[in-house]
Amino acid sequence: MTTPGWGGAYGDQPNPPQSVCVRHPDRPTGLGCSRCGRPACPQCLQPAAVGQHCVDCVREGNKNVRTAQTIAGAPMTRSAKTPLTYALIAINVVVFGVTAAQSGDVISNFNGSSLARAWSLNSLLVSDGDVFRLIGNGFVHIGPIHLLVNMFALYLIGRDVELVLGRSRYLAVYFLSLLGGSASVMLFENPLSLTAGASGAVFGLLGAQAVILLRLKRSPAPVLIVIALNIFISISIPSISLWGHMGGLVAGAAATAGLVFLPNRSRGTGESRAIAGLSMAWLSVIAVALVTLGIIALRVLDLRARMGL
Repeated sequence: MTTPGWGGAYGDQPNPPQSVCVRHPDRPTGLGCSRCGRPACPQCLQPAAVGQHCVDCVREGNKNVRTAQTIAGAPMTRSAKTPLTYALIAINVVVFGVTAAQSGDVISNFNGSSLARAWSLNSLLVSDGDVFRLIGNGFVHIGPIHLLVNMFALYLIGRDVELVLGRSRYLAVYFLSLLGGSASVMLFENPLSLTAGASGAVFGLLGAQAVILLRLKRSPAPVLIVIALNIFISISIPSISLWGHMGGLVAGAAATAGLVFLPNRSRGTGESRAIAGLSMAWLSVIAVALVTLGIIALRVLDLRARMGL
């Protein structure tokens, strides 16, 4: 009787070829993916709940895993970072530094600063073509106290709103609030007055925070109390732009309401290709922007007609 494997009945059979890794053909392996069954070397395998999966199956499986999102559709991450809020604060501080350097006085930085004169909001100058003032005024402040109050409020409120809305939505709400405040100033305040400061945008973020709390089914009472207190202060102190605050509040709240309450995807069957890929939420933000720009355009036409231009 011949022992198998030593030249006998079994030993005469050739050894089966050894498998090689599908990603590294130069590496023989006896392992394989428990999902797709393909041979793979230890470097290309990752432990799974059952067996081990190759990197291709792991990548394919990750595509089907839904990332946790906030109510506005922003991704939820373990590391809560709010770079845009800090960037906006930095821009405001830098602009204040430039105005203070130009005027040679930190306390009276507005006087003697060409940048402050070029960016502050004046309805007549906007109607004459200086449309950048509609946004630029939100980055100019009159004195260090004005700057500190607005930046402290932006620091407290902006970070929370940025985390919930995400960066692109946060920027949209911020600048729409700023634009809404400018539109309200042009519509209701003296066209000869000068207006400056980030208060309109900050009020817009307050409105956004109240809407977010409503969407989360939490009480917005603390935010509403802060808003009411600031409105009272705006009415009590003549130098504060009440309408700039109100316009920013309405624009910010309206834009945020669209982002957190309306569906994220268009579901109608008769929509054109131009809007089929847009979410209803973003369409609402565009609508708020168009209404705001329409108000500004009508006010500009009215002022130009009065001036005989």
